[in-house]
Amino acid sequence: MSTTTGSSLDTLCINTIRTLSLDAIEKANSGHPGLPLGAAPMAYVLWTRFLKHNPVNPEWPDRDRFVLSAGHGSMLLYSLLYLTGYGVSLDDLKQFRQWGSSTPGHPEYGETPGVETTTGPLGQGFATAVGMAVAEAHLAATFNRAGHAIIGHRTYALISDGDLMEGISHEAASLAGHLQLKNLICLYDDNHISLSGPTSDSFSENIPERFAAYGWNVLEVKDGNDIEEISNALQAAQDSDRPTLISVQTVIGYGSPHKAGSHEAHGSPLGAEETRLTKEALGWPTEPAFYVPGEVLEAMRKAKERGRQAQLEWENRRAAYQAAYPELYAQLAAAWAGELPADWDADLPTFPIDGSPQATRQASGKILNAIAGRVKTMMGGDADLAPSTNTLIKGEADFSPANYAGRNVRFGVREHAMGAITNGMALHGGIIRPYTATFMTFSDYMRPAIRLGALMKIRTLYIFTHDSVAVGEDGPTHQPVEHLAALRAMPGLTVLRPADPNETAGAYRVAMRSERPVVLVLTRQAVPTLDPSVAGKVEKGAYVLYEAGGKPQIILIGTGSEVQFALEAGQTLATEGVSVRVVSMPSQELFAEQSQEYRDSVLPPDVHHRVSIEAGVSQGWHRWVGDQGIVIGVNRFGASAPYKIIYQKLGLTTEAVLSAAHRLLEG
Repeated sequence: MSTTTGSSLDTLCINTIRTLSLDAIEKANSGHPGLPLGAAPMAYVLWTRFLKHNPVNPEWPDRDRFVLSAGHGSMLLYSLLYLTGYGVSLDDLKQFRQWGSSTPGHPEYGETPGVETTTGPLGQGFATAVGMAVAEAHLAATFNRAGHAIIGHRTYALISDGDLMEGISHEAASLAGHLQLKNLICLYDDNHISLSGPTSDSFSENIPERFAAYGWNVLEVKDGNDIEEISNALQAAQDSDRPTLISVQTVIGYGSPHKAGSHEAHGSPLGAEETRLTKEALGWPTEPAFYVPGEVLEAMRKAKERGRQAQLEWENRRAAYQAAYPELYAQLAAAWAGELPADWDADLPTFPIDGSPQATRQASGKILNAIAGRVKTMMGGDADLAPSTNTLIKGEADFSPANYAGRNVRFGVREHAMGAITNGMALHGGIIRPYTATFMTFSDYMRPAIRLGALMKIRTLYIFTHDSVAVGEDGPTHQPVEHLAALRAMPGLTVLRPADPNETAGAYRVAMRSERPVVLVLTRQAVPTLDPSVAGKVEKGAYVLYEAGGKPQIILIGTGSEVQFALEAGQTLATEGVSVRVVSMPSQELFAEQSQEYRDSVLPPDVHHRVSIEAGVSQGWHRWVGDQGIVIGVNRFGASAPYKIIYQKLGLTTEAVLSAAHRLLEG
């Protein structure tokens, strides 16, 4: 086992990171000691010699981003945050993994100052870092001017074997290489150990060759304790014209006499005796716990002065930029603040009720382009489906190595990475409501990224078209049925399924103003157009679309393309003398957030005769129709046929709604 190279102070600092991590894990009796022990030297070199950051102002726009993709090694990051002077105290380290602490088991965005993204699900941090690099490259190309480089920083990620086993890493690395994102540098903790044993049990590929094939610059550090070798590699990476992978050979659990180099060091505390022996092997006092030498704290806290100076230098450049380009600066400042232009919705189309039916995906394309024309840092893309999803910003270039100012991101058929990359774009700042698009059924491929977006409460927009069995001839593989219920089950996610082009415009208004991620669910097939006034009613989640007679005897509820059937059935019931109400419910989440008074005004609690219709599983609908109501849905997979035949066969029709209503009224 090699010893750490460098000065005695370097060694002291590195071992402080190691032992703080050990003590916190031991106190919690929970955690992952292996990575902090093995990766401390590379993290120390990065944070003290290369990372541009200001612990006093973690939100400084031109800071470098650091992503601990191997989020299980969170104590490595928390130790660095404490030692360099972020708002993380020694007491916070002592509360590692405890209820309400700012040092949770895996890094969580918004819970700990200096944590740039939530990580833990392996591979997602790596892909999120790619998104941050995309955002930086775009903003730099858009706003920098000769002699006025207002944007100029890098994204660093520390990644593990597990990250690189996950399929998302292949997707993201491939795209990053294609895009030649030279501002992305990844430190690979190559320790040959996974949770249950050596990586050779399941992993034999040559990682450096794999990344070289992707078009990355690849460097190798043979000794993960050689801080000068690590430093030289990081310096070389900064001079590259491509993204860089630095493969660093480390020893998991370094210093542990009995567990170093073993999977036993990965995911469980070393135990009191092995912790004591590890400290002795590192030449560290066994008591007290959480010991930090004064000279270490003094040396590490110099990061605050370095950060202050770096930000001051940037502030001077910012002032010069503002004086030279006041309009550009105002646009950039608003983008950093996440503010929409005052006139962002000035060009939103309205769709006449007597116009030709059209698919909500087509209306979405018109609305998206109207917004993007006003919101200049809005950008996004699709999974190689732009002609079908209608999500291309017309007249704008592709984001590419030849033009990073382009706003159309060609993600390729890479849904999982697409979701995480877009999360990274949102987390970076400056990109207003980045969006992705694919067919609804393929939302399953990106569900883990959507989940992290919801957990982090970030402003991403997921556009899903081809929303039901009405996809038709492509058959059940492409026809979502359970997806709406699954997305609605996710906390912190707003799902909107508009009924027509005007509701689609209203859904975009909600999406652009929302402080959390939003899903738009759109049709492939044409649907009738409702009165333009419905656009302003979407924000409440549900509203009365039609009623006839006095107090309703029955309420019909629909979403999306099935609202037309509820409306036609309601109008027919009215001719039969029935007092009827038709409710459009584009968003269950938004409706649930309204006051009880408003919800009762739309769905009076004493009206028990209710019918809902939606081309998806019935799960979740009894909340709105009650035990005495009838839910019309699709509780099976679809079929390959023209969509109108599928709707007839599966009972998604006006006649089906009428039949259900009559059964309730006659019962």
